[in-house]
Amino acid sequence: MVVGILTLELLLAGADSLKEKRKVLKSLLERLKHRFNISVAEVGRQDSWNYSTVGISAVSGEMAHTQKVLDSVVRFVESHNGVEVIGMERELL
Repeated sequence: MVVGILTLELLLAGADSLKEKRKVLKSLLERLKHRFNISVAEVGRQDSWNYSTVGISAVSGEMAHTQKVLDSVVRFVESHNGVEVIGMERELL
Protein backbone atom coordinates (compact mmCIF):
# COMPACT_ATOMS: atom_id res chain seq x y z
CA MET A 1 0.00 0.00 0.00
CA VAL A 2 1.28 3.45 -0.97
CA VAL A 3 0.01 6.66 0.61
CA GLY A 4 0.60 9.91 -1.23
CA ILE A 5 0.42 13.20 0.64
CA LEU A 6 0.29 16.49 -1.24
CA THR A 7 0.30 19.93 0.35
CA LEU A 8 -0.58 22.86 -1.90
CA GLU A 9 -0.14 26.52 -1.08
CA LEU A 10 -2.76 28.41 -3.08
CA LEU A 11 -3.25 32.04 -4.02
CA LEU A 12 -6.93 32.87 -4.54
CA ALA A 13 -6.70 35.98 -6.67
CA GLY A 14 -10.45 36.39 -7.17
CA ALA A 15 -11.43 36.25 -3.50
CA ASP A 16 -12.18 39.62 -1.90
CA SER A 17 -13.51 38.23 1.40
CA LEU A 18 -13.51 35.07 3.51
CA LYS A 19 -17.00 34.33 2.19
CA GLU A 20 -15.77 34.37 -1.43
CA LYS A 21 -12.73 32.30 -0.46
CA ARG A 22 -14.96 29.64 1.10
CA LYS A 23 -17.14 29.59 -2.01
CA VAL A 24 -14.17 29.07 -4.35
CA LEU A 25 -12.49 26.50 -2.09
CA LYS A 26 -15.66 24.51 -1.40
CA SER A 27 -16.30 24.14 -5.11
CA LEU A 28 -12.69 23.16 -5.84
CA LEU A 29 -12.40 20.67 -2.97
CA GLU A 30 -15.70 18.94 -3.82
CA ARG A 31 -14.67 18.60 -7.46
CA LEU A 32 -11.34 17.11 -6.43
CA LYS A 33 -12.98 14.57 -4.12
CA HIS A 34 -15.43 13.35 -6.71
CA ARG A 35 -13.12 13.41 -9.73
CA PHE A 36 -10.06 11.75 -8.17
CA ASN A 37 -11.48 9.79 -5.20
CA ILE A 38 -9.07 11.44 -2.75
CA SER A 39 -9.25 13.01 0.68
CA VAL A 40 -8.82 16.77 0.68
CA ALA A 41 -9.20 19.57 3.23
CA GLU A 42 -8.06 23.10 3.95
CA VAL A 43 -5.33 22.65 6.56
CA GLY A 44 -3.90 26.14 6.92
CA ARG A 45 -4.35 29.86 6.40
CA GLN A 46 -8.06 29.68 7.20
CA ASP A 47 -8.12 33.34 8.31
CA SER A 48 -6.49 34.70 5.17
CA TRP A 49 -8.87 35.48 2.32
CA ASN A 50 -6.19 35.46 -0.42
CA TYR A 51 -4.28 32.33 0.56
CA SER A 52 -5.02 28.75 1.52
CA THR A 53 -3.08 25.61 2.40
CA VAL A 54 -4.78 22.45 1.16
CA GLY A 55 -3.86 18.90 2.21
CA ILE A 56 -4.56 16.00 -0.12
CA SER A 57 -4.07 12.27 0.39
CA ALA A 58 -4.40 9.35 -2.00
CA VAL A 59 -4.00 5.63 -1.33
CA SER A 60 -3.17 3.00 -3.93
CA GLY A 61 -1.55 -0.38 -4.28
CA GLU A 62 1.12 0.96 -6.64
CA MET A 63 3.50 3.89 -6.31
CA ALA A 64 3.20 4.78 -10.02
CA HIS A 65 -0.59 5.05 -9.73
CA THR A 66 -0.36 7.25 -6.63
CA GLN A 67 2.12 9.56 -8.38
CA LYS A 68 -0.13 9.74 -11.45
CA VAL A 69 -3.16 10.68 -9.33
CA LEU A 70 -1.25 13.42 -7.48
CA ASP A 71 0.14 14.79 -10.76
CA SER A 72 -3.40 14.91 -12.17
CA VAL A 73 -4.64 16.71 -9.05
CA VAL A 74 -1.95 19.39 -9.41
CA ARG A 75 -2.79 19.93 -13.10
CA PHE A 76 -6.50 20.15 -12.26
CA VAL A 77 -5.93 22.74 -9.51
CA GLU A 78 -3.61 24.77 -11.75
CA SER A 79 -6.29 24.92 -14.44
CA HIS A 80 -9.00 26.10 -12.01
CA ASN A 81 -10.00 29.74 -12.59
CA GLY A 82 -8.89 32.14 -9.87
CA VAL A 83 -6.52 29.68 -8.19
CA GLU A 84 -2.73 29.73 -8.49
CA VAL A 85 -0.42 27.11 -6.97
CA ILE A 86 2.41 29.02 -5.29
CA GLY A 87 3.92 26.13 -3.35
CA MET A 88 3.82 22.36 -3.31
CA GLU A 89 5.16 19.56 -1.15
CA ARG A 90 4.76 15.87 -1.97
CA GLU A 91 5.48 12.78 0.11
CA LEU A 92 5.01 9.12 -0.72
CA LEU A 93 4.90 6.60 2.12
